[in-house]
Amino acid sequence: MSFEAVRAYLLGLQDSIVDALQAEDGKPFFTDAWVREPEEKLQGDGRSRLVEDGGLLERGGCNFSHVRGPQLPPSATQHRPELAGAPFEAMGVSLVMHPRNPYVPTVHMNVRMLAALPEGKPPVTWFGGGMDLTPYYGFEEDAVHFHRSCAQALAPFGEGLYPRFKAWCDEYFFLKHRQEPRGVGGIFYDDFAEGGFEPGFAMTRAVGDAFLKAYLPIVQRRRGLAWGEREREFQLYRRGRYVEFNLVWDRGTHFGLQSGGRTESILMSMPPHATWRYDWQPAPGTPEARLYTDFLRPRDWAAEALPAAGPAA
Repeated sequence: MSFEAVRAYLLGLQDSIVDALQAEDGKPFFTDAWVREPEEKLQGDGRSRLVEDGGLLERGGCNFSHVRGPQLPPSATQHRPELAGAPFEAMGVSLVMHPRNPYVPTVHMNVRMLAALPEGKPPVTWFGGGMDLTPYYGFEEDAVHFHRSCAQALAPFGEGLYPRFKAWCDEYFFLKHRQEPRGVGGIFYDDFAEGGFEPGFAMTRAVGDAFLKAYLPIVQRRRGLAWGEREREFQLYRRGRYVEFNLVWDRGTHFGLQSGGRTESILMSMPPHATWRYDWQPAPGTPEARLYTDFLRPRDWAAEALPAAGPAA
């Protein structure tokens, strides 16, 4: 078990993702490195890398953090009550990209390790992570590609993992107060300790390494599509759902805030602009309505035949 190896991998992953997205965007990400002061509740360090008002990304951020704390917060022990009160060490990379073009989907990815350090006992370590896609306008080709990339990343670790983590993602990224999914899903896993440290770390590396393969082809297909005020208004409306999920339901947000994490980095995932409209419904037969009828519902995307490319109608 080597926490140093996990840290080195995560820092390299952050660099590779930011380098690729900078090349697509054309505007450099700025870097905000931070260290927690000795008197603070948490100890550790991190590096936030962010772009705003870019050519591709209206706002995008990719965070690395490595913290140690005196007591696991409640959000981390709801499935492991025997570890309540134990000191902990946590590190991870988390990103959210909010593109400017409404035809390019928002994407989220996170890979992380959490270790409880009970006094006089060996560390209890587990991994979590995944990635999910949140389109504003649906394209079957994009959803199929994204899910197949996730399935291929998990395939070496057992044929049952993708269906299990896909279903977990559908359940997790569901706005219970709205009774609707956040997007077309992907994969999600948490508290993963099956087989011990090395298998969990290997699987988590595979998920992290699959992100660019899953997302960049979609960006490159959609970023040149023309859009106008109608598409922008719908994008801002759907971004409101993203904000609601992150603040109300997301365990990562709750963990960071409950543990005394760095608020600026935790809330990096918020879009720069979003709107709410009272009881708004899309007109039947429109591309906006098709997002709800065809995409915001569970589908076995990885098993679907690839359709011809083209915008939703």
